[in-house]
Order: sequence, then C-alpha cells, then structure tokens
Amino acid sequence: MSGSASISGLASGLDTATLISQLMQLEAAPQTRLRSRASREQLEVNALQTLNARIASLATQARDLTRPTSWNALTATSTLTAVSVVAGPTATPGGFSLRVDRTAAAHRLEHASAVGLDAAGTTPASVRLDRLDGTAPLDLTTDGTLRGLVSAINDPLNATGLRATAVRVGADEFRLVVESAGTGAAGDFSLTDASSGDALLGGAVVRPGRDAQVTVGEGIMVTSTTNTFADLAPGLTVTLGAAATGSGEVSVAADPDAMVARVKSVVEAVNATLAEIDSLTAFNPAGKTAGLLNGDSGVRDVRSVLLATVFSGDGATMADVGIQTDRTGRLVLDEARLRESFVADPADVRSRLAGGSGLMDRIAAAASAASDKYTGSLTTAIAGRTTSIRRLNDGVEAWDDRLEMRRATLTRQFTALETALSQMNSQSAWLAGQISSLPTSGS
Repeated sequence: MSGSASISGLASGLDTATLISQLMQLEAAPQTRLRSRASREQLEVNALQTLNARIASLATQARDLTRPTSWNALTATSTLTAVSVVAGPTATPGGFSLRVDRTAAAHRLEHASAVGLDAAGTTPASVRLDRLDGTAPLDLTTDGTLRGLVSAINDPLNATGLRATAVRVGADEFRLVVESAGTGAAGDFSLTDASSGDALLGGAVVRPGRDAQVTVGEGIMVTSTTNTFADLAPGLTVTLGAAATGSGEVSVAADPDAMVARVKSVVEAVNATLAEIDSLTAFNPAGKTAGLLNGDSGVRDVRSVLLATVFSGDGATMADVGIQTDRTGRLVLDEARLRESFVADPADVRSRLAGGSGLMDRIAAAASAASDKYTGSLTTAIAGRTTSIRRLNDGVEAWDDRLEMRRATLTRQFTALETALSQMNSQSAWLAGQISSLPTSGS
C-alpha cells in the first residue's frame, strides 16, 4: 500500500476511500482475467497429468503382456489326496505319475515319568542337549522344576531348535514332550542329565524324525526333509499334506483362464482411459456445460488412436478371437471366444496379441506415443500449458506493482482534491466574515 495520507471526504463530503476502492476494482479487471485464465489452465494441466499417468500405466500393462514370459502361465493339478502342485515361471507343460511313500515327521521324545509342574528337584539343574550331528552339545540351566526345563528349552535365546510341552496326565502330574521344530531325519537329538549322563524323567519313547519320500514314475525315489519338494520337475513344487497318501497323476498345462484374465485387464484399462477422455472432452448442449478439455484436439486424437489399435495394419480385426469395438466406441471382450481360440491354437492367439505387431504391441505403442516422458503428445501439451501458466502468473505479479502505483496516484489525487476544497472552504468562510463586517449604507 502507498504511504500517502488520505483525507476521506473531510471537505467534499464524499467517501473517497470507497471511490478509490471501486476505481481499483475496475483497474484490476485485466489482472482478474489473467488470474482466472491461469487458474483454468492449471485445472487443465491437472486433468492432463492424471490422464497422462493413466495412459502411461496402460502402456506398461500392455507392454508386459508382449513379453514371452507373460504367456507362460500354467496350471498344475494333482489327482492325489492332500497333494498340492504349483507351477512356477520355468515350468513346462507335461505330466507324470506320483506315489506318496511317506510324509516328513519331526523327531520327538515322550518322557515316561509324570511329575508336578513346579515340584523342586524333579529335573536336573543342568540338562544337556545333543544334536547327534557332531556339533558341541548345549547345556541348559534350569531351576530343577519341569516348568523351568520347558522354559529353558523354549527360550529363544538358547536357540535349541526344539519345542517343549508339559502335558497334563493327572490332577497335578505332567509329562514332558519335546520335538524338533523342523521335520526330517537329520533333526534327531537327545536330552540327558549334564552331570551324570542319565536319561531324564524315566527315559522317553522316541519317535524318530523322518524325511518325506515320493516315487516318480516307475521307480525314481525322491526325498525331502520337509513335505515340500521344490523343483521336483523344473519349476514345479509339490507339497504333501498331513493326510497325503496313495498314487495318482500330476499334470501341467497351459492356463487359458490366466491368459484371458490378463487380456481382460488390458481391455478394461483401455476402456477406462477412453471413458476418462470422453468425460474431459464432453459437451452438454442442453446444460451448456463442457469438460475441462473440451475442444482439445490432441486429447481426442489420443482416443482415436487407442480405439484404432483393434485393427491391424492390414485392416483385419480381432473379432474372430473375441475382441472388437461396439457402437459406443469401446472395446468389447468375448471371454469365452478368446478362451476357445487359445485352447484351439495358442500360438496363433499369442501371435495376434503379442507377435511384435499384435494388439498389445499396438496398444503399448499408442499409449507410449501419448505418455512418453520426453516426447509424448500429452507430455508436451502439459509442458506447453505449464509454460503458459508461468507467464500468466508473471503477468499477475506485474499487475500487482502496476495497481499499487495506480492506487497511490488516486490517493494523492483525491487527497489533493480534499485539501484544495478545504482551502477554498476556509477562504470562503473568511470572505464571508469580511463581507459581513462591512458597514451597511445609511448607518
């Protein structure tokens, strides 16, 4: 604000402060238009950025489906009870017979003597754990009770690799059960009195740990320390449930449902993009309302190019494999027809969708042409509008200085006016006084 003093209506009776404010509103009209234009263009930039991000995501999604590994989706099945099969990326179609010989089990000790949980002296003050694998034994310090021994075995700081439980067998009688945390024959161990070497609590019934074993084909026996056989065949993992038993077949085949789901995802992404473009460029004659980007030919061109990807370079459509356009300008996917086509000739469908010039290749190319971070049409449009907004904001700031100067000028002019009127009023009063003091004729 100007530092000039303002005398508001002292002499004229006018509200000069209000007059100046109203005049400044008229003076600021060009700045208001600039600010409104900058705000509008910022909204357009925000809309373009959101659309650009969506189209960039579409480009990535379509490009992923052009990679050979994206077509390696397989489904694995098993006819055996409680046997699950998972096919990984490196698996190949095929199959084999499988027999479950045994499941894996943990090494377990069930001690014979029942004792009070907190009875003192029922367990040694030091218990030796021997893994029976040539490594140094571990001595566990207890308080001489069964509870203390269970706590020492289960204490994470002792890192015993065992699980101990006190099982109630009477009113105040418990038996100690200890088993290896993992399965397999290599998980065996022993627990003894560290001082005497005697067995604990009257000795124990031992259930030895064992490896899982299956037979593949006519006689290929395979073992595992757990119930999971990773890469039993390349990329194929077989897991035995607790009730796994018997013989059956394991098969791996192409998964048409996974392929259809991936194509459907891209089609839905294309349609979501088209719908967003339609909303941004729409015009409602009845309500005389328009989308933020109504009249933007560049955005409409992106829509046309995306929709045209359903046609190959030779003009052929994808309708015979279940993909076509409808009268509303959207892609339509017939999932059943695409699935049938893939089952009948997977190589042909793959070639037409991702064969270098397939549908997914064309969608990826069209989306990249719009959203590329350096050369994309939407990217350059955003950059151009951003530069325009920057110039508009610079203009708004320049008008701030101009308007401040204009306010100061108006303030000085009105102040000068009030001062002049005040002086004139003073002179008028003085003259009136002088005239009134003159003698009248005949006096």
